Amino acid sequence: AKAHDILILDTYIDRAMTGTNDNRPDFQRMIKDSAKREWTYILVYKLDHFSRNKYEMAMHKKTLKDNGTKVLSATEFIPDSPEGIIFESMLEDYAEYYSAELSQKIRRGNNESRHKGNLTGGRVPYGYRNENKKAVIVEHEAAIVRYIYEQYSIGVFVKDIIASLTAQGILYNGKPFVPNTVYKILKNERYAGTCTICGEVFENLYPRIVPQELYDSVRRKIDANKYGKQSVEVVYLLKHKVRCGYCGQPISADSGTSMNGEVKRYYKCRGRKIGGSCHKQPIRKDVLENLVIDKIVGQLQSPKIMKTIIDGLLLIQEQQIKDSPILNALLHEKQKADTALHNLVAAIERGIMSNTTNKRLHELEAQQEDLERQILVERSRQTTKVTEETIREFYTQALKLEPKMLITYLVKEIVLFDDRIEIYYNSPMNKSTDSPDESRGFSFYMNSFKVGFTTMSVTLFIR
Repeated sequence: AKAHDILILDTYIDRAMTGTNDNRPDFQRMIKDSAKREWTYILVYKLDHFSRNKYEMAMHKKTLKDNGTKVLSATEFIPDSPEGIIFESMLEDYAEYYSAELSQKIRRGNNESRHKGNLTGGRVPYGYRNENKKAVIVEHEAAIVRYIYEQYSIGVFVKDIIASLTAQGILYNGKPFVPNTVYKILKNERYAGTCTICGEVFENLYPRIVPQELYDSVRRKIDANKYGKQSVEVVYLLKHKVRCGYCGQPISADSGTSMNGEVKRYYKCRGRKIGGSCHKQPIRKDVLENLVIDKIVGQLQSPKIMKTIIDGLLLIQEQQIKDSPILNALLHEKQKADTALHNLVAAIERGIMSNTTNKRLHELEAQQEDLERQILVERSRQTTKVTEETIREFYTQALKLEPKMLITYLVKEIVLFDDRIEIYYNSPMNKSTDSPDESRGFSFYMNSFKVGFTTMSVTLFIR
């Protein structure tokens, strides 16, 4: 600029951004400002700093030319002659070639590194750390990941998982978990030991944190939940579970408004809704749902099934006491707080004292005290076991509290006729094989109920 007596009026800098496209904030600002005609030159170090895409370069140079502006290269002499046009075109082509070749080399190098099990940059997910280009499990975080998967798989809502973690002082980057973070964890295939990059699957980059069966179960739940819109006013408990016994079509939600303005909700055969060929009569939402829930609850309250479930809950309690992810995470957080406090005290002893260090000292002391309290509470929980009598009492009262959870995890399919319902369970409700029916792999029960003007029987099977 000095050699050519050019006065610099402004600078446009996009640091550490690729020149292969024009999606650069200051570059776009420069093109826009050229319309003001406040300057006549744009000075670049080299032409490839302006653009490495010859088509975009031609388009933007035409815009600048129309605005009375010319692009000058500080390190490349381009004569203002017909030969200069050819030379400039060669430089632009070479810049694009160099960028494409460099990108190819980087992709090939990264791919070879991944095949060796090495990370190639980027942020590693929660539960891992980058140690010498290898993904290493951070055990106290991995325990929280498994806890999130296990809770979601048994039907605990994300907001309740977050509330539980927050109540126990477990944070994400110093702040409470948010739904978006939890859903990202639940959808991240790396926790199952696989990683897909550019269409290629790598199984040697991330060690497994979540068992495959648990991961698959959670993904099926998430995929199923993304279909259809959920009404904010009402929840159809049997959504995606009911099938017509006559035409085989799904039975979906339906509603109608009476003359007095009352909204009545039904389950109606899709075959009847779209073509009218099926004769299956609609059934009131509350009638069908109450019938199914009452039958499931009745099954779960049978002595044999209740004993099996309570024994299983007691076994889970023993396992959780032995290996508590919550306690491990709290102990790790306390260790970090203790180390930070020790380092800060050492700095103060060396004479480094200010308002900032004093404020930080009080924060760490408060954090340490809070963690000690939470650790004490968690340890007291482990020493206080829930008795079989308490579990039995709660179990009896709680069966109807979460009907959606019962249906989601126990019911495989409901086949609906006008005169009967067939309920198919996901797993046996009774492991006994005393009866001939049970020895063939299913349990059979028959009861009759008055539903409006129809007598309806309920048949329960196990698949």
